Amino acid sequence: MVTLKEYRDSLLQQFRESFPEGEAAALTRIVLEDVAHYTPVDVALRKDTEIPPSLVEKSIKVAQRVCSGEPIQYVLGTARFYGGSIKVTPDVLIPRPETEQLVDIIAGKWRNRTDMQVLDICTGSGCIAVALASVLPFSKVTATDISEKALNVARENAGLWKVKVNFVLSDALAQSNPAKRTYNIIVSNPPYICSSEAREMDKNVLDHEPHLALFVPDNDPLKFYRPITENASRMLVPGGYLYFEINPAYSNQIAGLLNRSGFSDVNTITDIHGKKRFITALWPDE
Repeated sequence: MVTLKEYRDSLLQQFRESFPEGEAAALTRIVLEDVAHYTPVDVALRKDTEIPPSLVEKSIKVAQRVCSGEPIQYVLGTARFYGGSIKVTPDVLIPRPETEQLVDIIAGKWRNRTDMQVLDICTGSGCIAVALASVLPFSKVTATDISEKALNVARENAGLWKVKVNFVLSDALAQSNPAKRTYNIIVSNPPYICSSEAREMDKNVLDHEPHLALFVPDNDPLKFYRPITENASRMLVPGGYLYFEINPAYSNQIAGLLNRSGFSDVNTITDIHGKKRFITALWPDE
């Protein structure tokens, strides 16, 4: 048998052959924690612990798939998000750290309210919906997506997080005719990457993540923002807010769309990398 230190060093060396040092170290830590269930503290304090051959073999296979270009989240079937674990499959996008910031923006404003009605459009894995359901007490959260396979993943995540979310199969591009204004919060992280931007993206994203959830045509970058904005203008209660994750290249156009559609207090927020990544807008009192 090999020791925990030898096991860690072997994984790190395997990842170094395909990734820069920092990324190799991060991948090693993820495999140690998610496959072997050893924390960095364990590695420091229990370095002579013997690791069974079956675990070593399993970890080597994980590393081989990752080094071949498959995202580690799909290999493991989980991604880290907002302090928890989200199930992911190739039917849904891998949650990004920027989207955690979007949840923080919403939670920071509404955390002390207990009677919220929330709608998440283009929910994908359900990461936004389940995170909001966990931090907004007694909120009623509905989440929609056009993909039944994505909704199945999202339902599993609601179960894993032990939160109640109403999942609905729905096309974000379709018109909505609600009987009454219902929602305090509408949030969406829709497809927003233009097809021409694909050449700048990492190969592991292009080869493995669902293009349906990523791309919009070059000649229609606001394809999803227009109908979602129009529907939100009919579904938000006065004083309700619309929250978007956006393509930074089209922040001005989306802000203009919101203003023309009757929203006020339109605010663009930068992400952790300093890019214009979010827009919030108030549906005013009537």
